[in-house]
Amino acid sequence: MHQEPTNEHVWLKQLVGEWTFESECNMGPDQPPVKTPGTEVVRMFGDLWVIAECVGGTAEDSWKSIMTIGFDPRTNRFVGTFVVTMASHLWVYNGALDPSSKLLFLDTEGPNFTDGKIIKYQDTIEILSPTERTLSSKMMGGDGKWIQFMKARYRRK
Repeated sequence: MHQEPTNEHVWLKQLVGEWTFESECNMGPDQPPVKTPGTEVVRMFGDLWVIAECVGGTAEDSWKSIMTIGFDPRTNRFVGTFVVTMASHLWVYNGALDPSSKLLFLDTEGPNFTDGKIIKYQDTIEILSPTERTLSSKMMGGDGKWIQFMKARYRRK
């Protein structure tokens, strides 16, 4: 079976390229935000998937991650995965574009940072221009409200 690319697969192609980024992560209420530089290379895997390979951190504290994103026309949803060298959890994405096609919301579940209970998370990719985008991460608080804990700004090399 050969799947033809849809408009959503074409949308993913705008992520392809070499990027630099700086992320800011809130580590807790009594701690200052941590800023981290990094690079990311995003490539197509066939016509239906993107693979983003990222290296971030400092010489003393570095990490790597791999994100995959595709689109499943049967469910009309974006699907994918995320893994990072500092954690053993496989994050599984299920998401959708907003009506403007500028924001891709990727819902997932994983352990919270305090007690390891599985909670809801959402990563959001926002296209600002052909050379600039952001990735923000938020988690569902105990009160049912979203708490943003990370935002990264990417610039095309």
